[in-house]
Amino acid sequence: MRRGELTDEAWVVIAPLLPEPGGARGRWRDHRQVINGILWKLRTGAPWRDLPERFGPWKTCHERLRRWTADGTWDRILAAAQVHDDGTPVQWTISIDSSIV
Repeated sequence: MRRGELTDEAWVVIAPLLPEPGGARGRWRDHRQVINGILWKLRTGAPWRDLPERFGPWKTCHERLRRWTADGTWDRILAAAQVHDDGTPVQWTISIDSSIV
């Protein structure tokens, strides 16, 4: 695992939200590898074609993000990420002080 990639704890939270690999279109590339590729692209802002080879073909990552965005999977992943930090529920503390805006 490299910096910025999913930890095992985070993967445990995200994995159940993903569609089953395979289906009518055959075997899918590993979801975790693809998500790490998507996160790398979103984190760096680099063009899809510059995606490092360790994440697989850039077209696979791009297409999977496009599909998951269309079917709501990506929204479910983001919602889970907003309430967990590496698999641990986030404790939110909000403090409002009217003297600072």
